[in-house]
Amino acid sequence: MIRGNKFVRLEDWISEKSNSSERQHSRDVGFYTGKHKQTVIAISDSIHSWEMGSDRFEGLRIPAKESATKRKILDPQSSFLQKWNMIFLLVCLLALSLDPFFFYIPVIDGFQKCLHLDRKLGTITCVLRTLLDLSYALRMIFQFRTGFIASSSHSFGKGKVVEDPVIIARRYLTSNLIIDVISILPLPQYVPRFMRIYPLFKELRRSSCPLMERRWVGIGYNIFLGVLFSHVIGACWYFFSVEREETCWRRACEAASCHSKDLYCGNHRANNALSTFLEDSCPSIQLGSNIFNFGMFTDAVDSGVVGSWNFSKKFIYCFWWGLHNLSSFGQNLQTSTYIGEILFALVVSVTGMALISMLINTMIQVYLQSLTVRLEEMRVKMRDVNQWMSHRMLPEDLRERIRTYEQYKWRTTRGVDEKNIIDALPKYIRRDIYRHLYFDLIMRVPKFAKMDEQMLDAICDHLRPVLYTKDSLIFREGDAVDEMLFILNGDLVSVTTNGAVYLKAGDFYGEGLLTWALDPRSKSKLHVSSRTVLALSEVEAFALLAQDLKFVASQFQHTFRYFSVQWRTWAAGCIQAAWRRHCRRKQAKPLC
Repeated sequence: MIRGNKFVRLEDWISEKSNSSERQHSRDVGFYTGKHKQTVIAISDSIHSWEMGSDRFEGLRIPAKESATKRKILDPQSSFLQKWNMIFLLVCLLALSLDPFFFYIPVIDGFQKCLHLDRKLGTITCVLRTLLDLSYALRMIFQFRTGFIASSSHSFGKGKVVEDPVIIARRYLTSNLIIDVISILPLPQYVPRFMRIYPLFKELRRSSCPLMERRWVGIGYNIFLGVLFSHVIGACWYFFSVEREETCWRRACEAASCHSKDLYCGNHRANNALSTFLEDSCPSIQLGSNIFNFGMFTDAVDSGVVGSWNFSKKFIYCFWWGLHNLSSFGQNLQTSTYIGEILFALVVSVTGMALISMLINTMIQVYLQSLTVRLEEMRVKMRDVNQWMSHRMLPEDLRERIRTYEQYKWRTTRGVDEKNIIDALPKYIRRDIYRHLYFDLIMRVPKFAKMDEQMLDAICDHLRPVLYTKDSLIFREGDAVDEMLFILNGDLVSVTTNGAVYLKAGDFYGEGLLTWALDPRSKSKLHVSSRTVLALSEVEAFALLAQDLKFVASQFQHTFRYFSVQWRTWAAGCIQAAWRRHCRRKQAKPLC
């Protein structure tokens, strides 16, 4: 590019303009004080230094402008970021499933009647939770290096990706930072984690992730919610069962003036008097006992699940309890008058109804919405057909035949226009589809079986699907044969004065049309049918029209002439005539 009297590289000039415009944009939109902006820049620079890693020493030798270009901003629509968002979504779902395991840590010691802690389970859960929290921290770092599409700017119909680190950091600090920070606190934070999942789904759908467009994703997500809430409800039921038994012990100790610290196994005294007293006050088998009403937690106390050290047994039993009561909306729960227990039962019932409603709603949207649209299109089309038949005053028997055909067409195609779908695909894909659909049928024709693949591809490209209802008269004896039929489904009968021939799936009719196309003397006069063809049932077939076959023959005339009896006879006659002339000339030479 020429600017003034100097030659300037276009890339450098554009980069200078873009850098200046970005600096101007950041000055215009920024309403921070100098101290606040320096803080944001410091945070962004610290993240840059973490990303540079082992290249730090090498970067010291790079000029300032070149090192700035090393700080790459991730495109929000890139495949890498889509995969990372999908991984982080799975991490979020795994984290939601991990937190309820903390409720299984307290264990009732049934022999000493004290509260114990499962330290092995607690250690494993804490380690896994720490690893998942590290992924949350890594996600926060990625957020500072991920651009976003500015809604107010458009470039060739697409939003412009903002790559200014200051603007990106400001946007993240004012949007999702608080939720991410709360999500990695050392306490289970279920609400922030649920709130973090929705923006991830939104980002994946906005970036047109192929996995999110599949139908089973919505169904699978709702099923996962059902399994997750069953896990959470079961864990809460176990924890509240332990809490209710511990409450019973406390009330008994208050009446007997014993120390509450003796209820914990670490401080428990080595005598059987307290254990016997607690067993009598809070019996493990509650059948017919009116000493303490455990309500909906009676099953946990009677089964001994609160005192089990077998985690798998305890987890599966509690999970089954949660799933069973969620699916039945808590109808079988028998609560006591304890307010907390009643509220928990209400949560179980409402959650079960909400999950079932969401699942049914998703199934209706996914599986019935498209069918409803097709049915509405069919209804509108039949209404138009009925109005047209009334306007033309067609007889009732003819109207019934038209309705029968339209209904059969709907049942076969479900309202899908197959031809338009295939025609919209690239040519190489269409060729493979045609081979899959038609090759086995057309190879049954002896003359087609001898042709090469290029010729057969051209023939397949001109085949079109046709439908015939029962008792349809397809060809009459003496009529011109304007198409060649390849039967896919159904039964036909070919009748003549000499008898009848039955045609079924895999057969073909109209081979005489191929002879007509190979005849060099045939122009507009079509082959005449010598039989009457009638559909005995609903027939689905593929048709090759006469003009299409003639067109293919003209494009591959040398191949068609090779298989034409007329052309072979003509060629043989020409060769014989040339040979006779050659012999006569050879015999006439000595006379000269």
